[in-house]
Amino acid sequence: MEDEVGARLKAVRQQHKLSQREMARRAGVTNATISLIESGRLNPSVGVLKRVLDGIPMGLADFFAMEIDNPPKLFFAANDLVEIASGAISYRQVGRDLGPRAVQIMAERYAPGGDTGRVALSHEGEEGGIVLSGRLEITAGDQVRVLGPGEAYYFDSRIPHRFRNVGRTDCEVISACTPPSF
Repeated sequence: MEDEVGARLKAVRQQHKLSQREMARRAGVTNATISLIESGRLNPSVGVLKRVLDGIPMGLADFFAMEIDNPPKLFFAANDLVEIASGAISYRQVGRDLGPRAVQIMAERYAPGGDTGRVALSHEGEEGGIVLSGRLEITAGDQVRVLGPGEAYYFDSRIPHRFRNVGRTDCEVISACTPPSF
């Protein structure tokens, strides 16, 4: 709850284009009080919160009823990755909404024999990745290379390309593509 009050207070302050110092001055509290509330380290009493909001001015009902934008998600647990392809090839994407993002990051898994297909892929942008385990054959244009753990690739995605696991175990890759292409 403290985090919610803090996030709401910060959103209100920013909507009114106030610094923490100016909000504190208007409310008659210390700058540290505003900072501690916003960071979720201080759960203000109703009286203190009302006093802070009177400096805007805003009532408690409006404060708790207002919609606030959620800040963009910065950290992702393993089960937060979004499966966008599964089967012989698995693509697990970091983040659900790529609309505002310039880069797509994925954890890829290629089962033995897993292949992106005989028809080469080609799209705008650039992509790169690092093989974590297994062996991945990459064809990019007229170049073919088998990469192992610790080896990497990076190329213009307009070059026709194909990925294929040529090993006997799963191949794990962390990749990035810009702009997002899936």
